[in-house]
Amino acid sequence: MRHAYLDTVLLIERLHRYYLEVVKIDLDRRNIQDINNVQALILFNIGEDEMTVGELTVRGYYLGSNVSYNVKKMTENNYIIQEKSPHDKRSIRVKLSEKGLVLHKMLKEQFDRQIASLSPATLADGDLAPLNDMLRKLERFWTSLMKY
Repeated sequence: MRHAYLDTVLLIERLHRYYLEVVKIDLDRRNIQDINNVQALILFNIGEDEMTVGELTVRGYYLGSNVSYNVKKMTENNYIIQEKSPHDKRSIRVKLSEKGLVLHKMLKEQFDRQIASLSPATLADGDLAPLNDMLRKLERFWTSLMKY
């Protein structure tokens, strides 16, 4: 069990890095250089919603300081708009700008192309659901370890 557990932890980390590289390659192909792969995935998570930076942190499980830095950079590069919450002036709400919505659409189309290019030999219809169930169990386990 120890070996399989450690293999799983390392595999999850490696897969995350690989996927970030896939996003980076897509951005490079489109000659988009004013946003990085991590920021692009944060942007994708915002989507058409409007939320606080705190909500974004929880939704994407990013580190708070990284989200704040990346939100600042995406604001500077006109991908997102920040506004003070009308109900709580201490809270900043973020949403995608027109430029951000265009990139969001491109990323969604890229996800759709990736899904379409999956062959049954690579991943059959039923392969991902049990994998996702298992990863959610691991997520719940790790979440339970964070309780003080």
